[in-house]
Amino acid sequence: MADVLGDAGGGGTKATKLPIPGKRNILITSALPYVNNVPHLGNIIGCVLSADVFARYCRLRGYNAIYICGTDEYGTATETKAMEEKCSPKEICDKYHKIHKEVYDWFGISFDEFGRTSSSQQTEVCQEIFGKLLENNWLSENTMLQLYCDTCERFLADRLVEGICPTPGCEYDSARGDQCEKCGKLLNPTELKDPRCKVCQTSPRIRDTNHMFLELPLLRDKLEEYINKMSVAGSWSQNAIQATQAWLKEGLKPRCITRDLKWGVPVPLERFKDKVFYVWFDAPIGYVSITSCYTNEWEKWWKNPENVELFQFMGKDNVPFHTVEVWRYYLLANRPEVSDTLFTWADLQAKLNGELLNNLGNFIHRVLSFIAKPLGQGYGSIIPDAPNADSHGLTLGLAEKVGKYVDQYVESMEKVKLKQGLKAAMAISSEGNTYLQTSQFWNLYKADKPSCNIVMRTSTGLVHLLACLLEPFMPSFSDEVFRQLDLPLERRISLCEEKGDIERAKQPWKTLPSGHKIGTPQPLFKELKDEEVELYRDKFAGSQAQRIVKAEAEKLAAHLKKTNVSGSEKKQQAKSSSGRKPKAAAGGGAVEAGITITRLDIRVGLITKAQKHPDADSLYVEEIDVGEAQPRTVVSGLVNYIPLQEMQNRKVCVLCNLKPASMRGIKSQAMVLAASNSDHTKVELVEPPKDANVGERIKFPGFEGEPEDVLNPKKKVWETLQVDLAINTEGVACFKDIPFNTSAGICKVPSITSGSIW
Repeated sequence: MADVLGDAGGGGTKATKLPIPGKRNILITSALPYVNNVPHLGNIIGCVLSADVFARYCRLRGYNAIYICGTDEYGTATETKAMEEKCSPKEICDKYHKIHKEVYDWFGISFDEFGRTSSSQQTEVCQEIFGKLLENNWLSENTMLQLYCDTCERFLADRLVEGICPTPGCEYDSARGDQCEKCGKLLNPTELKDPRCKVCQTSPRIRDTNHMFLELPLLRDKLEEYINKMSVAGSWSQNAIQATQAWLKEGLKPRCITRDLKWGVPVPLERFKDKVFYVWFDAPIGYVSITSCYTNEWEKWWKNPENVELFQFMGKDNVPFHTVEVWRYYLLANRPEVSDTLFTWADLQAKLNGELLNNLGNFIHRVLSFIAKPLGQGYGSIIPDAPNADSHGLTLGLAEKVGKYVDQYVESMEKVKLKQGLKAAMAISSEGNTYLQTSQFWNLYKADKPSCNIVMRTSTGLVHLLACLLEPFMPSFSDEVFRQLDLPLERRISLCEEKGDIERAKQPWKTLPSGHKIGTPQPLFKELKDEEVELYRDKFAGSQAQRIVKAEAEKLAAHLKKTNVSGSEKKQQAKSSSGRKPKAAAGGGAVEAGITITRLDIRVGLITKAQKHPDADSLYVEEIDVGEAQPRTVVSGLVNYIPLQEMQNRKVCVLCNLKPASMRGIKSQAMVLAASNSDHTKVELVEPPKDANVGERIKFPGFEGEPEDVLNPKKKVWETLQVDLAINTEGVACFKDIPFNTSAGICKVPSITSGSIW
C-alpha cells in the first residue's frame, strides 16, 4: 500500500471496473472531507486534487484504476451544525454533500464514485467489521462518567457543555467541555464549575454510561510489523511516517469506539441500542462502503492484496475564480509533499503570469498561430511534412532532452512525486521555447523552408505531448489544446509501456501526421494584473463565515439606504456628523456602535522561547511573558520573514484578548503584532521601548476604558479597529495617528514606513 500524507466529480456515466488478472490494478482513495462546511483550498489539495492527478496519470498509462471518495457525515459536529441551522443532521448532510460535489465538479475531479458515509452500505459494512472485532476479543466494555441532561434526555458531548473554567485565576464563564477558550487549558466536562447544557441551559448531572473500547495495545505488534513493511514497500511520504511513528511513540491505548449520540451508525447490541459508533471508528470504513456502492463485488478490490495496489491520499487536518486551469496548476505546483505551504495572491499571480502564460501558453500559441497563418506567411493551418527530421541536429538535441524529461516525469509520477512530475512536464515547455528561439523559425520560413518544416512539425508534436503529460494536472487545459489541434480526445498518447508509447513520445516529429489541419488557435491563459489581485485579495479576505456575514451586512445596508428615517431617528441622524454611515469591518460583519481602541488588550510582552511549529513550516510557536503567572503560547506566521534567532528574548506588542484559536494542532492564546510594507514583501515586529515593563498595557492618549476579557468574534471588534492601525512615515505604530504609548515611550518598527499593522 502506498500512503500519501499531506496531499488532498466529474465525468459522465462509466462502466464499472473490477480487477483484471495480469494487469496493474490500482485502488485510489483520498481522505473523506467532513460534510458540515464548504471545502477550502487546503481541503482541495489535501483531500482530493492530488489523488485525482494520480488517478488520471494511471489511466493515461493504461492501468486499471478506480478513484473512491465521499463525504464523512456522522458525529457530534454534524449534530451541532444542525442545531445552529435549525434543521436535522440529514438535512445538513444533504446540503453540504451537494456543495462538496459541486466544488469538486468545478475543479474537474474524476471520481469513479463519490459517496457518503450515511448510506445503508456504511451501516452494513461497519456493523460487520464490529462483529469480527467482537469475535476476535479485540473489544472491551468499560464504564465512564458523563454529564446527562434530564431536560434534553441525552448524554452531552464535550462541546455541548459550558460552564466556569476551574483554572485558578481564569474562571471564564463560557468554557467548553473540552477546553477553555480563554486560558487554553484542556478540560473534561465533569471538571467545569456550574456546568450547563448548551442547548437548554439547564444544569446536567453526572451519570454512569457504558462504552465499547478497541484494545489497540493487543494490536501493537501487528501494527508495527505492518507499518515497518508497508512504509518502505509503499513509498510512504515523510509526513506519513513521522505522524505514524509519533502516534506509536506516545503509546497505544484502548480507544472508545461508541458515543451517546443519535446521528451515526447504530451499535448492533441490545444493551447499546441507544448508542452509535464514534465517527473515527466508522469514517475510515467509508472507503470500503463507498466502494460497495460502486460495485457489489467490492471485495475484489479490498480483499485481493496480491492483485490490487492501494494508494491512500490523506490530508493533515469554494473559492470561485475565472479559470480552473490556473487553480489546479497553482495548488499542485505548491503541493505540500514534505511540509505545509502558504497561499498568497502574489505567488498565484507570479505562477500564472510567469509559468503558465509566459512559458507554457506562450510556446503553444507561438507554434499554432504560426501554423495557422495563410500560405506565404505560414502553413495555412496544415502540419507540414518533415522527411529528414531524424538527421536535423538541433531537433535531435531537443529530442534527447525531451526524452530525459519524459523519463523523469514517469519515474516521479510512479512514486507519487506529483510536484516533480509537473516540474518535468513544464521543463519540456521551456525546452520548446528555447528550440523556437534558437531555430529562428520566422527567418527559416523564407531562407530554409525544409528546416522550418522540421521545426514546426516537431513543435506541434511537443504541443501534443504537453497536452498529454499535463492532462492529469490541468484536464480542461488539455481539452482546449486538443480542440485547437482539432484532434479527438482519444488521440492522446496513452504512455502504455507495452505499446511503445513512451519511446514514440521522445520523437515528437512523428506524433502528428503531415497534412493534418489544425483548428483555430486562441490564447490559453490571461494575464493576472495587479489591480485584479487587489480586487480578489479584498473580495476573498477573511474566513468563509466572515465573508457570509459581510455579504449579509452589505444587503442590510443597501436595504436601510432605501428606507426613510423618521421622527427621533432623523434628529439623531442630524446630530451624527451629517448622517455619516458607520464604518464596515474588514473581513465582514456588522459593526457594533461604540467600538474603540480601549476594547483591545494590547500589552508589552517578552518572548522567552521561540521554535518552529512541529507540523507547519511557515509557523513559529512562542512562549511569551505578558505579566501573568504563566507565559502564553502564541503561534505566528513569521517564519518566512524573521529568522528564528531574531525571535528570541525580545520585547513585542501582544494582543491578549483575541479568542484563542487552534493552529495546526496548537492552541494560540494571543497574537504578536507585526507590520508590513505596502507590497507585503517585508515584515517586522512592532517593538516597545527596551525599558517598557513586561505586562503593561499599551495606552492611546485621549482614549480611556478597560478591555474586554475575550473579544466576541461575532462583533468584529479587532477587524473594525485593525484598519486604523498603521505605521506612519517615521516608523511609529499608531491608531488613527495616535502613537502606541508605554511608560518608557512609543512603539516603533526598525525600518518600515507607511505600513500596515496586523
